[in-house]
Amino acid sequence: MAIEPTTIADDLIVLHDGGTADRFDRLEASTEYEFLGTRARTLRRPSGALLSVIVTVNDVHFGEVACGVVDGRVDGPIVRSRPGESPYPEMMNRAAASEIAALHPDAVIVKGDLSRDGTADEWEMFEACYWTPSPIGSTSCAATTTPITDNLGTRAINGFDLPGLTIGLLDTVIPGRTPGGLRPAQLDALDDRLAGTAGPVMLMGHHQQWISSGGDGRRSDDYFGLHPDASDALDEVCARHRHVVGYAAGHTHRHRVRRMARSGVPSIEVGTVKDFPGTWAEYRFYEGGVSQVVHRISSQEALSWSNRCRALYSDFGIDYESYAMGTLEHRCFVLGDR
Repeated sequence: MAIEPTTIADDLIVLHDGGTADRFDRLEASTEYEFLGTRARTLRRPSGALLSVIVTVNDVHFGEVACGVVDGRVDGPIVRSRPGESPYPEMMNRAAASEIAALHPDAVIVKGDLSRDGTADEWEMFEACYWTPSPIGSTSCAATTTPITDNLGTRAINGFDLPGLTIGLLDTVIPGRTPGGLRPAQLDALDDRLAGTAGPVMLMGHHQQWISSGGDGRRSDDYFGLHPDASDALDEVCARHRHVVGYAAGHTHRHRVRRMARSGVPSIEVGTVKDFPGTWAEYRFYEGGVSQVVHRISSQEALSWSNRCRALYSDFGIDYESYAMGTLEHRCFVLGDR
C-alpha cells in the first residue's frame, strides 16, 4: 500500500502507510508541506474566530457479524472478526469514540444505521459507546434515522443551537424500506425553522440525495437513497434559505460531495465507521465559514481491521477501496460561498 494523505485541515496533515499513521500538526493554513516524500497542502482557514466544533459518525452497525454481505448473498469477500478478536463494530466504534473524546467537540451527531436488527442489546451497545457514561463524557449527542423500534425510542431531535450555528436533523426513514423520504410536514417544519434562523444552518440526515446532475442514474422510486421527489423538495427549501451551508448524510459508505441542482448547496456523504477506511468527520465552524475534516480511525487494531476490508464487494466488480475512500478533496474541504 502506498502512503495515503488521508486527512488535511488548516493545521493538520495525517498520512497512512498500511497499518501506520503519521500525524503532523501545528501547521500553517494554506501552506504546502512535504512529509515522508508526500506533498500536501493544508486547508485555508475561514475568517474570524472558531465558534464551534461538532463531530459526526454514521453507519456504525452495532450487532453486525459479517462485513460485506449484500441481500444475504454469499458473494464476497465477506470478512468477519477472527476468533479472540472483539466484534468489529464494537471495536471500531470504541476506537472512534476515544479519538472523538480527545477532540472535546461541542456535539456528536450519529447519522443513522445504528444497528443491524434494532434489538435492545444492540441499542445498549450503541448507548454505552456514544452516550454518557461513555468515553465522550458530557458532550451532547444526538441520533438520526435509526431502525430502532418505537418502544425503545430514537432520542432524535429536530435541531439544536450551538455558538455560531444551528444543526437541523432530518429523519429520512421510510419504515421497512431501504430508500429514504421526507414527509411534507417535515419539509414545512424545516421551512418554518429556517425562516426564523438567522445564522448558518447545517442539515444532516442518513440518506444521501438523488441529484439529477450527480451521476445517480435514472429517476426511480427504488433509488438507494433519498427518494428523488424528497431530494428535489429539500433542494427547493435550501434555495429559499441561503444560510443553509450544507446537507451531510451517510448510507453509501463512501466519501463524496456534489451540489444540489437548484440551490447549489453542497450535498455531502461521509464513509462508515465499521469498515474501510473507518472514518468520522469533524466540522469546524468559524465566523467566516465551515471546514469538514474527515479522520481515519487510527488505532493499530482499527487499521488492521479496516485494511482487511479494502477488497469488499470485489466479487461484484466493485473497487471498494477507491469508492469508499473517495478523493482527498471530497473528504477535507472548506464549504464555499453560494
